[in-house]
Amino acid sequence: MSNQSESAPTGAELIAATLKHQGVKVIFGIVGIPVIEVAEACIAAGIRFLAFRNEQSAAYAASAYGYLSGQPGVCLTVGGPGVIHALAGVANAKVNCWPMVLLAGSSDTDQVDMGAFQEWDQVEACKPYCKYAARPASIDKIPATVEKAMRSALYGRPGAAYVDLPADFIQYKIRDSQWLQKAASSINTLPSAAPKSLADPKSVEQAVQLLRQAKSPLIVVGKGAAYARAEKEIRQLVDATQIPFLPSPMGKGVVSDTHPLCVSAARSKALKEADVVLLLGARLNWIFHYGQSPRWSQSVKFIHVDVLPEEIGNNGANTLPLVGDIQAVVAQLLTQSLPRVPASNAYVSGLVEKVKQNVAKSLASRKKGSDSDVMNYQSAYTVVKELLPPNDVIFVSEGANTMDIARSFFDVHEPRHRLDAGTFATMGVGMGYAIAAQEYYPSKRVVSIVGDSAFGFSAMELETAVRSKLPLIILVINNNGIYHGLDEQEFEQSRRDGTLPSTALLPDTRYDQLSIAFGGKGWLAKDRVQLAKALKEALAVKDETCVINVMIAPGGRTKLEFGWMKKSEEKAKI
Repeated sequence: MSNQSESAPTGAELIAATLKHQGVKVIFGIVGIPVIEVAEACIAAGIRFLAFRNEQSAAYAASAYGYLSGQPGVCLTVGGPGVIHALAGVANAKVNCWPMVLLAGSSDTDQVDMGAFQEWDQVEACKPYCKYAARPASIDKIPATVEKAMRSALYGRPGAAYVDLPADFIQYKIRDSQWLQKAASSINTLPSAAPKSLADPKSVEQAVQLLRQAKSPLIVVGKGAAYARAEKEIRQLVDATQIPFLPSPMGKGVVSDTHPLCVSAARSKALKEADVVLLLGARLNWIFHYGQSPRWSQSVKFIHVDVLPEEIGNNGANTLPLVGDIQAVVAQLLTQSLPRVPASNAYVSGLVEKVKQNVAKSLASRKKGSDSDVMNYQSAYTVVKELLPPNDVIFVSEGANTMDIARSFFDVHEPRHRLDAGTFATMGVGMGYAIAAQEYYPSKRVVSIVGDSAFGFSAMELETAVRSKLPLIILVINNNGIYHGLDEQEFEQSRRDGTLPSTALLPDTRYDQLSIAFGGKGWLAKDRVQLAKALKEALAVKDETCVINVMIAPGGRTKLEFGWMKKSEEKAKI
């Protein structure tokens, strides 16, 4: 009897069988008591387990994988502090509207309120950030609870879900192994995509009429359009109407950045002068200045395509709602008699000319200086852009100036080929995102361009990448600080005087040697020639993680300001 008991499957195997049945291919996480058995059961079931060094990064990876794959990314952690750490990724998934499921161990059900090991009311803690959070009522309810979590994360506006896994459920001995497989497979499997809804036909007709009346129409493409896999329909829409388009940072690539109607290089002019704007998977939040003056015209009208009705009309915008799946709604628009904007249109021709002028200025600035000069963002990025292949590169970017400048510097030609700090402006996502991207795109090069401060949040995940033999290329743009840093002389003087800025980091930190210490590759690049040599060598590496420590001018005590920080001079009067 004892041998039979020891060989009997457990709740861990039931969890693994359920995840396998639901189509889960990879899990990101960190094991410990009581979820080691779950991870091992998943590995035995053929599910890849990527073991991280910090739950935050694992959760960030799961959220990004959900965005890239269109299926909920799965993260597994221990309870208590493990869940607290993972909540950063859960909140990130919520704000970015990406499907993700967090699974976490918890104390035995008969030890609730007794001060058990890592005891915490995790279901209640996760509820504010999740579309669904629950603990299975019993062992046999595990498959149904997991399925509902995954379905909730995927359907409607995507987001996060949480499933609590008590230790006694995980370790429970299941006497009937045949029952286990039947229980896991008795629940419906998650579909490859969420059900799609169409917009009200009358609203579609009104939208077309608004576009017909527009003198300065604009299409704004957000990451929601990329997630919806609506690139084919949106490209047809742009080509059919000849309306200029502006992508959000992660909407880049839905239509190629090199398309003649892409007006990213004339963003301010495009926003200010547009009279009718078709929003496709974008929100009128801080990234698009809330849809308000002075960045937008006071008379601008929005046609907003979104799966969530409550999103429509936010911040008082004059909005015609087209509520439904972006791919399906754009297909509806394509069945209508759409207007075609002539090239002679003053708004379009003005934008095209402005794009040419700004691109010419940008190209001229890249040629400044010699190969031996200390690099800045533009000179470093020029070298990188010249050497990277034009296609099959996945860009990951985080950091303030590093990300902001890179966004406009590197062209993206395919959807879901650029990841950055996103709507939540989350620092620390870089390594998790890069690992998730390489896992989803095994045959493509993932190039992560990160600031030195941002890299510091998750640098230990280099060990994860090296151990997993992921050929990431990580360029750490090192200016010795957060936003701006100090050179060594000023740093030491400020440290002696007690005036060291809160933004200063140690000068000339050797992040490349950190990679070497883990068994990866590392290069230090102090000028264009060294950077070009390092990147060429890194591109030739196929199965090792590479870090290039790119030293640029520190910037000193320069005043910090970004475009989105500028506010209207008009003050509210109450």
